[in-house]
Amino acid sequence: MRKNIDAIIDNLIVQDYILFASVFILFIVLMILGVILRAKKNVSRLIVSIAFLILLLGPTLGYIEMHKFLFKNHVELLREQKLEFTKAIVVEGKITNGSEVDFYACKIIATAYRKTPNEYKNYILRLKPIQISSIVIQDIQKNQTKEFKMFIEPFSYSNEYEVGLEASCK
Repeated sequence: MRKNIDAIIDNLIVQDYILFASVFILFIVLMILGVILRAKKNVSRLIVSIAFLILLLGPTLGYIEMHKFLFKNHVELLREQKLEFTKAIVVEGKITNGSEVDFYACKIIATAYRKTPNEYKNYILRLKPIQISSIVIQDIQKNQTKEFKMFIEPFSYSNEYEVGLEASCK
């Protein structure tokens, strides 16, 4: 548990600390405002409730949205092929750095899902993938595109499937 927390803290950037401090300061300001307006009970309760909501949701949602904005990338699946003599799928794709900063590492995750003719069932099946595989690509400059090849293995599913790609970059 301690190693996980240390790893999370080591991966934080300056903007993350600014976000967390801003959320905490906003929480304190709203709590003080709630105490000042304690004569108006309903308004005070609303402000205190909003303060706690901001304290609980602000860091998480802010972190997710800020990293989507700061580390924009686009992953495209070029080709996927199931190998006949090995239990594996070869996935070829490309990743493009769409942000204003250089990436020093991108973790690309390929996920294989079952596929059915039913659109709604496909959405539910995406929640429980057949197999997941990942690779890390180093040093992607601004507006640069890099191609990659990876394997999803072991893969023994014999029916129709679909492969999805996503990436998280730093």
